[in-house]
Amino acid sequence: MRRYLFLADFHGNVPATLAMEKAIAPLGAQEIWFLGDAVGKGPGSRTTCDWVRAHCDHFLGGNWDYGIGGKEYPADDYYWNQLGPERMAWLNGLPREAELWLSGIRFRLYHGRPVEDLMTVDMDKSVLSAAFHPRGEHFGGIIFADSHRPFFRTLNDGYMMNTGSVGNSMGVPRAHALVVDAEPGRAPGPLVCSILSVPYDNEAAAELARQDPGLPFRDAYITEVLTGVYSR
Repeated sequence: MRRYLFLADFHGNVPATLAMEKAIAPLGAQEIWFLGDAVGKGPGSRTTCDWVRAHCDHFLGGNWDYGIGGKEYPADDYYWNQLGPERMAWLNGLPREAELWLSGIRFRLYHGRPVEDLMTVDMDKSVLSAAFHPRGEHFGGIIFADSHRPFFRTLNDGYMMNTGSVGNSMGVPRAHALVVDAEPGRAPGPLVCSILSVPYDNEAAAELARQDPGLPFRDAYITEVLTGVYSR
């Protein structure tokens, strides 16, 4: 079997990123997928962007990557100045979707927004079902991010897995990722899926934000990393 690691939503949180780096080192993943949102929210977006580029093998973009990389919102000039044009061009050019055959199951991979509206574990299955059938296609599984809450759910359409967030988890304020062990390719085989939950120094992340008075929505970010309660 081959081990796949799916990471997303780093959001400029350096302490969480470094804790995740330490936790995944002994796991021996053969492929590391980035599913979007390397930047935004936290004060260390340049560092988390560079970490993603250095440590991941495959890359997809998220709504924050495109919003900042494409200069969609003038209020994000804080991040533009921190990242610089080369990083922003890389973020804005990330692909939006990919597919991956794991143990005979065709998985659709993407961040979430802007490809689909926000999807959460408690949504009605009739709403979630549409994500398995984009453009008249059919997928047996979905791996995505965006909601900042890791989960695994089965529907009649197939498996739905969320990576959770490395740097801005809602609910439980730890760093999260998705680990999947599977046989690569279209031949049916076993599939083992687990959520990696990593404690990190939340207070250190909050203090870095306190020391940066220019950080947009600073108080909301601090509340989120300390409590896991969405505050913006």
